[in-house]
Amino acid sequence: MAALTGFVLALVVAWSAAGPARATEAPPPARPRVVSINLCTDQLLLALADPEQILGLSPFVRDRTRSWVRDAADRFPVLSGSAEEVLAAKPDLVLAGRYTRRATRELLKAHGLRVVEFEAASSIPQVLAQISEAGRLLGHPDRAAAKVAEIDAAVARARTAARTRPVSVLPLQRRGWISGRDTLMTSFLETVGLRNAGASLGAQGRLLTLEAIVELQADLLLVSRSETRAEDQGSAMLHHPALTARYPPSKRLTLPEQMTVCGGPEIASALDRLADEIRRVR
Repeated sequence: MAALTGFVLALVVAWSAAGPARATEAPPPARPRVVSINLCTDQLLLALADPEQILGLSPFVRDRTRSWVRDAADRFPVLSGSAEEVLAAKPDLVLAGRYTRRATRELLKAHGLRVVEFEAASSIPQVLAQISEAGRLLGHPDRAAAKVAEIDAAVARARTAARTRPVSVLPLQRRGWISGRDTLMTSFLETVGLRNAGASLGAQGRLLTLEAIVELQADLLLVSRSETRAEDQGSAMLHHPALTARYPPSKRLTLPEQMTVCGGPEIASALDRLADEIRRVR
């Protein structure tokens, strides 16, 4: 009995010295299998990952009014974005936006999934940083570096096109919304040497009346569509006689909303499109 007691005591001492056993977490795979639940992370994933890494994309990726990569997404599963569906896919990594439904993000984390959240980019430097970070997470830093180089080259081309003289541009969206100071659109314009005439309207921007838009006296108007007539009430303001008189087609830059709704690799194409538009109206 004494021998047994001594044996048990020895085990206790040994266990105490070693400490409680801890589960060893396996390092994340170099090329993780990924689900994206946000439109902007969809674009990062499609631009940087191998096809076999992509387990699912967000339901917004096929939205023709907002997604620049809807055609590239056709070959991949599109998920509803629910936590249950993501869990069933068994990804190594989930890419989400900071404003993706919080309950979904927290539930995925509670089930042990690795969730990386990206802020909505509000500047070109932030876009470049996010591309680099996504490339690191996906195991393709070389591809990310190539995309960053593409954007840098596109910035240089757009700067050359905009170099003739200082130009103020008013980015006008549906119903009179003007992008403000701390937005990707302002960074987009300022990076190439243009000025957002609405930058003084607050950090994010605001809705303006027709009269206020005319009073800003911007050199050029930037719109997302070049149609010649209003398709609905939201676009009716763009075709008001007061605006068409001051901003005929020769004073309007057209840049599809899908190219700037997210800060991602598509920014290079957006910059080239802007350069083409500047040359057109010059």
